[in-house]
Amino acid sequence: MRKKPARSTIVRFFVFLLLSTGLVFCSKSGGEPQPPPPPAPPPPAALSLSYWYVGRQLSSASVYDVPVQPLLQFAFSAPVSRSTITNGITLTEANGAAVPVTASFSAADSVVTLTPAAPLSYLRKYNLSVNGTLKSMAGGALSAARNISFQTSLDSSRKFPLITDDELLTLVQKQTFNYFWDFAHPVSGLARERNTSGDVVTSGGSGFGIMAIVTAIHRGFITKAEGLQRLQTMVSFLKNTAQTFKGAYPHWLHGGTGAVQPFSAQDNGADLVETSFLMQGLLTARQYFKGADAAETTLRNDINAIWNKVEWDWFRKGGENTLYWHWSPNLGWAINMQIKGWHEGLITYVLAAASPTH
Repeated sequence: MRKKPARSTIVRFFVFLLLSTGLVFCSKSGGEPQPPPPPAPPPPAALSLSYWYVGRQLSSASVYDVPVQPLLQFAFSAPVSRSTITNGITLTEANGAAVPVTASFSAADSVVTLTPAAPLSYLRKYNLSVNGTLKSMAGGALSAARNISFQTSLDSSRKFPLITDDELLTLVQKQTFNYFWDFAHPVSGLARERNTSGDVVTSGGSGFGIMAIVTAIHRGFITKAEGLQRLQTMVSFLKNTAQTFKGAYPHWLHGGTGAVQPFSAQDNGADLVETSFLMQGLLTARQYFKGADAAETTLRNDINAIWNKVEWDWFRKGGENTLYWHWSPNLGWAINMQIKGWHEGLITYVLAAASPTH
């Protein structure tokens, strides 16, 4: 009988067989080079804003006079993702309130046009924001955000009935007169610096008010008797109560006591230019009220007394060939401002040259 192979022999055979098979496979796999893995796809190109229109104006960060139904158009470097438009391009009012808009697309979705759901308000500020939530159709991010502010135009439709030029002139004159008439100080009748100034009245402004009263009489807004009575109050206060310096009045006075009210720390005395405005009004009234009756004669005489009292030549500061605007009783010529140049101060030289006394 044939002997059976020993168990150890069988085991060694199978081990040899397995090792041989592994070597064959290893030899085959190591002998052929493997292809490299495919490269990662490049990131999508960034999206950029090429240009924009706001109210027909091209690529401006601040735009004015924009129609209330404006063109709001944005051109991009690539098609944009429609799903990112709502948050990516916004229109808000100056206070941050959102303005509803609808978007339309052209040029293969690379041009976006916004249309407000309703006309914008006139003469109001708005802000357009193109921000980082906007993406291209390929997923590219916006390269740079952009904020654009604009202001809508004035409503040009007529708000009031048409009037003629003469009617407009009458209306302007009447409303101007009303300020000086209605807001005059109750004691002195002089013009307040503004309608909230309390007891502070202004010398130069009162000169304007005197001219307005003369005009109001001439235009029939008040009677001559009413105008004369108001002017008598004003002139009497200026002649007998108001504080003066070498005949010149301060810029501001107390409408009840006539005491100077400092215009500034150093401007607490005479103001020669404001005095000139006052004298213009007074001389106009003197020429207008030329009746022979006692009331008009007294008014003219009182105005002449005020006019003749102003020492224009003293404001040459020791004989200089120029006039000085201010003088203070305790600071002297501290402001040291000459009256020169082409401005409202020119009338001061005309009046100084015309003075019968100084």
